[in-house]
Amino acid sequence: MHRRDVPPGRACAALPGVRRRWLRGMALLPTAAAWSPLASLLSTPLPAAAQPAPPRPGSDYRVLPSPQPAPADRIEVLEFFYYGCPFCSQLEPLLVEWLARQPADIAFGRIPVIARDAWAPLGRLYYVLAELGALDRLHAAAFRAIHAGSLQLGQPEVALDWAARNGLDRTRFSDAWRSPTVDSQVARARRLTDDYDVQSTPSIVVDGRLLTSSGLTAGVPALLPMVDRLVAIVRAGRAGTPKS
Repeated sequence: MHRRDVPPGRACAALPGVRRRWLRGMALLPTAAAWSPLASLLSTPLPAAAQPAPPRPGSDYRVLPSPQPAPADRIEVLEFFYYGCPFCSQLEPLLVEWLARQPADIAFGRIPVIARDAWAPLGRLYYVLAELGALDRLHAAAFRAIHAGSLQLGQPEVALDWAARNGLDRTRFSDAWRSPTVDSQVARARRLTDDYDVQSTPSIVVDGRLLTSSGLTAGVPALLPMVDRLVAIVRAGRAGTPKS
């Protein structure tokens, strides 16, 4: 499982064997020195110091050592999550709101992180829900069951009872849990965890090459704004305009 001994203020779950990263303090943007007439205020550009600094590679995000395939006609955004991660659970409602605002050129997907054998059952749960067409309805519910209801959904019998209470057929759920299709998807998720060099959860990869996480940003609330900035870099680069 992800590490439970998370220090106060920690905003990501480190994968086994990965060196811990500590969060930097959030820097406040400078405020206006004094009020001026409204017309003057609206017509005066913000000073350079008030503009957010460009995202810093190695600090705000990482460039993957081996870029992964990504569509050329859309900007791919992949969330790497783990149902047992409390920070992934915190991110989920923010992510739903973020997705509702995205333009048509964003291609979003999720990959359950499988860093070791103990993580595989919760990754399997994700693919079983997808196989049964229940992912849209029960993805957020799985987070709530684990983190608010203290259910061990990585245990097949517990997951089966939970699924039945949520309207899924017990036989179909059990068959999907053991199916070769789901076995293959779990194996693929394990490979992608390594291929994308995922070191903590939640992590988000933009365009198959730019990875950020709640541990690299100033916590979970700052993660999606950083994703927006990385998307802007990719979009500008494809348009041939200067990156910022």
